[in-house]
Amino acid sequence: MSLRIFKSILIIFFLFSCSKKDELIYKPSDKKNPYLLYEEAINAFDKNDFFFASKKFAEAELNFEEIDLAAKSAIMSSFSLYGINFYDEALESLQRYLKTYPADKNVIYAHYLIAIIYFEQISDERKDLKPLLEADKRIDSFLKKYPDTDYGMDLRFKKDLIQNQLAAKELFIARYYISIQKWVPAINRLKIIIKDYDKTIFIEEALHRLVEIHYHLGLEDEARKYAKILGYNYNSSEWFKQSYKVLNKNYDIKEELKSKEEMLKKEKNFFDKIIKIIK
Repeated sequence: MSLRIFKSILIIFFLFSCSKKDELIYKPSDKKNPYLLYEEAINAFDKNDFFFASKKFAEAELNFEEIDLAAKSAIMSSFSLYGINFYDEALESLQRYLKTYPADKNVIYAHYLIAIIYFEQISDERKDLKPLLEADKRIDSFLKKYPDTDYGMDLRFKKDLIQNQLAAKELFIARYYISIQKWVPAINRLKIIIKDYDKTIFIEEALHRLVEIHYHLGLEDEARKYAKILGYNYNSSEWFKQSYKVLNKNYDIKEELKSKEEMLKKEKNFFDKIIKIIK
C-alpha cells in the first residue's frame, strides 16, 4: 500500500470518528413541558422559596415557544432573585430581559424594579454615596420615560426621601467642618443644600448654620441676609428663633414663648365669650 493511499484512509477514518463524536455531543435533549415548569415555579414562589422559583422560571423561559410566556417567565425569575436580595443577579437578569424582550408589556415594571433595587441598597448618609446617587439617577430616568404611571407616583415619593438623604449627607459634612473650624468648606456645603435641596427638611438648619458662621466671622450683613430668608420662609421654626438669638443677644426665646402663650390665652378667652353671646 502506497503512502498516499494510507494517508487518505487515515484522514477518512478521523473525519468519520469526529462526525460520530460530534453527533453524540450535540444531540438535542428532549424538550421539557414549560407549563409544568412554570407551575413548579409558581408553587415555589407562593411558598417563598424564591431561589428554586427563579431556577424553574428560567427553565420555563427556555422551553416556552410563545414569546409572551417566555418573557413573563424571565421577569418572574428576576423578581424571585430580588425577593431573596440577590440584587446583582436580579439586575443582570433584568437587563437581559430588557434586551431580549424590548416590546414586552412588563418592560415598565422591569425599569421600576431596577430603580427599586438601587433604592433598597441605600445606606445611611454617612456611608457610601454611590448607591444613593445611582438610585436618584435611575428614578429620574424612570420618571422621564413614564411620568404618569402608578409606579411613577411611588418613585416620586422615594425620590423625596433620596433628596433628604443627599441633603443630610451635605449637612453631616458641613457640621464636621464647623467642628474643626473650617469655615469656607462648611459654607460651601451649606450652600449646596440651599441651592439643590431647598425642598428638604434640612434647609432650615442649613440657613441657621450660615447665620451662625457669618456672624462668627464678623460678616453681619451676610448673617442678616440668611436670617431674613429663614424668617421669611420659616418664621415659626425653632431654627429661626435660634438665628434671631444669634443676632439679638438680649433676645429671650423662653420669654417670647411665654408672651405668645399669654396672648393666645387672651384670644381664647375672648372667643369663648363671643361663642357664649352667639349661643
